[in-house]
Amino acid sequence: MTLKILHRPPSVSDTERPVPRWAMRLAYALPLLLLPACLWRLPFALHFEMGQVQDGGLPAYWLSIPYVLGLSVLTEVVAILTIGLVRGWGETAPAWIPVIGGRRVRPMAAVVPAVLGGMILTFLFTAVPLGADRDLTLYGVVDSVGYSNGAWNALAMVVGTPLAAWGPITIVLAVAYYRRRAAAAPASVAG
Repeated sequence: MTLKILHRPPSVSDTERPVPRWAMRLAYALPLLLLPACLWRLPFALHFEMGQVQDGGLPAYWLSIPYVLGLSVLTEVVAILTIGLVRGWGETAPAWIPVIGGRRVRPMAAVVPAVLGGMILTFLFTAVPLGADRDLTLYGVVDSVGYSNGAWNALAMVVGTPLAAWGPITIVLAVAYYRRRAAAAPASVAG
């Protein structure tokens, strides 16, 4: 008996038209790409500063714990919802959803929120380091957080950098979803 460890996963064919392999991989990789940043945030809830040098005090535990946990969970939930752009439940609403369950999702009802969300995420997480603890962002030059040593700074960069890719990845997946769904619409009208 041989073990098939490196086998191909079963194809997901619950969409009207085939999803490009790159889009499927990118959508499923996004929650994993953001997971290190979510885990990095968790010690902040308990006031462990992860090497950051901060002037102000941290908020009380009753505020920091739910905020940090909620932010990490929300990040992963939104990243998982992006998978709907490559799966059938992004084309037909699941039956368990009240009122719209089982109905076809209009392409723009998924594309518009995904593109707007991707633009907001790009706006929030894009920064170019200028040096002297300052960053250039889309909304101006801001002071960045300093770290007690280079190791903490490097770790923060490694876990935080994928957040900058979140917005563009969402936009790319939304455009691929729109192109795939728009190409399927004339065929269904003609048939």
